[in-house]
Amino acid sequence: MNITIGSDHGAVALKDEVKMVLKEYEDIKVTDVGTFGTESVDYPDIAEKVCADVTSGKADLGIVLCGTGIGISIAANKVKGIRCALCNDVYSAKKAREHNNANVLAMGGRVLGFGPAGEIVRAFVESSFEG
Repeated sequence: MNITIGSDHGAVALKDEVKMVLKEYEDIKVTDVGTFGTESVDYPDIAEKVCADVTSGKADLGIVLCGTGIGISIAANKVKGIRCALCNDVYSAKKAREHNNANVLAMGGRVLGFGPAGEIVRAFVESSFEG
C-alpha cells in the first residue's frame, strides 16, 4: 500500500510521529510531500499535493495534517475524487473507511496527542470499505 502524507507548519511534529507508526507496516510505502519545518506554509498547497497522488493512483491513501485538521480537510475535500475524513477518535477513523470509503485522513497537530493519533492512523489503514 502506498500512502502520501503532508502537513503544514502546525503539524510537522505529528507528521513525524505518524510516519513512525506507519513504519510498523512492512507493506506500506510512505511518500512525504512536506512541509519539513516550522516556517509558515499554506495548507491548501499541501492538501493539493497529497490529493494529487491519491487521485492519480500513485497513492492508495493520503494523510493530511494541520493545526486543527479542519482547514486541510476542507481543502482536500474540494478535490474531485477525494473523500477526506477529519478524525479525532479511533471509531470515526474506522467508520470513515468502512462506511464512507474515505481515501484521505485528516488530523490536527495541535489538538491530538501522539498516542491517540497513532491509534487513529492504525484504525484507518487497517480498515477497508464494506461496500
